[in-house]
Amino acid sequence: MASLFDPITIGDITLNNRVVMAPLTRNRSPKAVPNTLNAAYYEQRASAGLLITEATAITHQGQGYADVPGLYTAEALEGWRKVTDAVHKVGGKIVVQMWHVGRISHTSLQPNGGQPVAPSAIRAKSKTYLVNPDGTGSFAETSEPRALELGEIAGIVEDYRKAARAAIDVGFDGVEIHAANGYLIDQFLRSSSNKRTDAYGGPIENRARFLFEVVDVITKEIGAGRVGIRISPVTPSNDAFDPEPQALFTYVVEKLARYPLAYVHIVEGATGGARDHQQGDYPFDYAGLRAAYTAVGGKAAWMANNGYDRDLAVRTVESGEADLVAFGKPFIANPDLVRRLKDGAPLNAPDQATFYGGGARGYTDYPLLEEVA
Repeated sequence: MASLFDPITIGDITLNNRVVMAPLTRNRSPKAVPNTLNAAYYEQRASAGLLITEATAITHQGQGYADVPGLYTAEALEGWRKVTDAVHKVGGKIVVQMWHVGRISHTSLQPNGGQPVAPSAIRAKSKTYLVNPDGTGSFAETSEPRALELGEIAGIVEDYRKAARAAIDVGFDGVEIHAANGYLIDQFLRSSSNKRTDAYGGPIENRARFLFEVVDVITKEIGAGRVGIRISPVTPSNDAFDPEPQALFTYVVEKLARYPLAYVHIVEGATGGARDHQQGDYPFDYAGLRAAYTAVGGKAAWMANNGYDRDLAVRTVESGEADLVAFGKPFIANPDLVRRLKDGAPLNAPDQATFYGGGARGYTDYPLLEEVA
């Protein structure tokens, strides 16, 4: 029987335990460049079996929030090299979450103030985070997007390939394809945001075409054993909705089973919210989703996420329902979360006022267990 604290090999990556730090946007990388403060933050949390970085834009067009990091300039890549070096120095493993936000952006964040792009010209009922002229941060409505022209899509697929190669070259152990939470790939997948009438719209296999073109180029470029993918079948984040999520995501995982990926990362329920959130007429069957994946030969590690506490995580791994469990907010306030979970120790409470933007306060100054004692 496996334990949450046992080592595991996922694809080409060997982990010291099965506790994963989920991707957490913190808005502390001005000009999209990771810095020494970011390096300290990840190094502090490197006792996790795997660190997944905050979502990281593959291009300027893919940027949707102020002061989030990128993978598309020499300065950003050098910044990430400092992060990967810091994590590896203390024996950690880290992958970068590759992000194109699609319509979840604002003209002030786009190249030359242009419109965000999307599968279809449908504005999301959502907000993004901007930095004001006085340096304070605030949330603003997303801008009206334009529909991608058919001839533009291949260029974005190529952007994913380039970003994956760059990530490996600066020391990441792998990459996670962000196909969740209402961002570009997810926008293509869902019928509410994809009204295209060409080869990328209509039936499920067409709506999933963009996702699998991205998976194809990345796995060929860096090897499937260094690639994970994140999906969120029923989350309402960023105005994401589909009336038939079970059919949609069963198709997605069955086709993902063809690739010897490192892991499949599932957000259960509403991201950061209710685990039993429902879209469509029936509750989502997560066990059925995994069964569909394994039935056609899928062998990647299964990563569960959303609202897990210690007891639920321990039971989930021991029962074999998942191989890995990702924790989000608990890692913000507890850099030594793995130790606390193992010992059953109390957790620091996170300061929500410091989640987005700022400096070291609420970022790298949470006390370790021995400091609290």
